Amino acid sequence: MTEKIILRTEGLTKHYGGVKALEDADFELRDGEHVAIVGDNGAGKSTFVRQITGVESPTSGKIHFDGREVEFKSPLDSRDVGIETVFQNLALADDLDVPSNLFLGREKIYFNLGPFSFLNERLMHTRALEALKTTGVKIPDLKSKIRYMSGGQRQCVAISRAASFASKLIIMDEPTAALGVQETAQVENIIRTLKQRGIPLILISHNLRQVFDLVDRIWVFRRGRIVGVVDKDKTTGNEIVAMITGVKSGVGDEATFA
Repeated sequence: MTEKIILRTEGLTKHYGGVKALEDADFELRDGEHVAIVGDNGAGKSTFVRQITGVESPTSGKIHFDGREVEFKSPLDSRDVGIETVFQNLALADDLDVPSNLFLGREKIYFNLGPFSFLNERLMHTRALEALKTTGVKIPDLKSKIRYMSGGQRQCVAISRAASFASKLIIMDEPTAALGVQETAQVENIIRTLKQRGIPLILISHNLRQVFDLVDRIWVFRRGRIVGVVDKDKTTGNEIVAMITGVKSGVGDEATFA
């Protein structure tokens, strides 16, 4: 049986004036698959993610998600169809506690009376505990404000929020870039849990050790273009580096691997 394609782009392109940040990106992600997007700074990785999550509108090209063509006008549009994204800035509210951050924009309320609505804080606290347990995250005090938490705890809260609401796809942009060894291991364990649950994931990372440990396939971007895609079990770190840099090492400049 043919594997279902959950996300596919055709000729996805983004220009900022005369700058070609992304050019003719043809990409696909299978249902349940974990893939990595790698490349140097300015290779087009984050630009690609901004297009497929509605942060920006593509200059041209098509996006197909879950079997139909979509045009996301905002991140809310992508969220509504089951895509959750953990960006590098985390998008957390420092002065709110863990449950409030998990349900930010999706608050549970007793009565919807506009400005006089009452939050169902007990339900949000219970659901927050369930979400953290599902992803294996341990936060000693859920009532503590986010600003007083470590970088690893903050990252885990952001990932737990994504994992709680993502029904079809999670995207993580450099989730461990600023974390220590133990905190990085915790985030990687969460990613493995998502794999076990069958939730597709796109991981953007400069850490090739992490990439080879966590994903099924690797997509390589260079100078705004996708220059290769390879099964992680059929390649090496040296080969990926060669594709990232454009220095030939047994692969062609525009080589594609099945």
